[in-house]
Amino acid sequence: MTTPDPADPAEGTGPAASSAATGPRGGGASVARRVPDLAGMELLVAVARLGSLGRAARELGISQPAASGRMRGLERQLGVALVRRSTGGSALTESGALVTEWARRVLEAAEDFDAGARALRGQRDSRLRVAASLTVAEYLLPGWLTALHGRHPGTAVSLAAGNSVVVARQVTAGEADLGFVEGLDVPAALDAAVIGHDRLLVVVAPGHPWAARRRPLPAAELAATPLLLREEGSGTRQVLDAALAPHGGPAVPLLELASTTAVKSAAVGGAGPAVLSELAVADELSAHRLAVVPVAGLDLSRALRAVWPAGHRPAGPARDLLTLTRRPAPRR
Repeated sequence: MTTPDPADPAEGTGPAASSAATGPRGGGASVARRVPDLAGMELLVAVARLGSLGRAARELGISQPAASGRMRGLERQLGVALVRRSTGGSALTESGALVTEWARRVLEAAEDFDAGARALRGQRDSRLRVAASLTVAEYLLPGWLTALHGRHPGTAVSLAAGNSVVVARQVTAGEADLGFVEGLDVPAALDAAVIGHDRLLVVVAPGHPWAARRRPLPAAELAATPLLLREEGSGTRQVLDAALAPHGGPAVPLLELASTTAVKSAAVGGAGPAVLSELAVADELSAHRLAVVPVAGLDLSRALRAVWPAGHRPAGPARDLLTLTRRPAPRR
């Protein structure tokens, strides 16, 4: 609890003070300034139980001068004497005994509050809901989640994979604690951090005419060619659409598929050119099942972002997962 400022002797009189005391039971917005902090009440209860300010200070782990200053501040704030000090110890005044009973109830309520808050943290730390775009879900998250399991072996992790628009919607609706997207835009309801970078590649089967080109493909020719593409709403589609916008945008897709694996399989089978993440086609390029087609004057790089509800920084396992994403992206 934040320690309130000692009461100002000038406060508490006049119309302004009356106005400030409005609200439920006369509390109003200034109740935190009028009610002593927990540390002062804890000291008072300890003095009542031990009969000595010095013994109370030792039990609470503070110096006797600090305890004396805290008690004087408590008395000044309340405007009444609470303790009579003598060489034989400390005794409560009549007002002090009454305030001590109130303080005990406040401290019990604070203990209940703390226990409830710890229970909530325990619930939060026992599960983690992640939503991720398909490229991140398939090629990056498995490694991150394995590392996270080492830190939080008791945390149950659920993963929902979808395109970037769907992921943003799930995080905004509170259906996921942390999301990962590949698109260009982040909704205003979300905060985001760049966790890495990726680039899209134009790929074809080795038997496709483009595989034998000696010069980069003109961007206008790519725009005019029906392609194997992910669906609208995917980060891959957003980046490609933006890059080809100066050339009239991409042609009507040859096939529009809802998964990276499906697009890749169609490309390997020779159905036509595809645009896919470098992460997704690394194995196929190494095995020469696909070939890269360079494109002149076209930037297909993109940022990979973690997203979460605006104003609510990830905590617990979600925070640790976000930290793990800052490691270099693994290459397959």
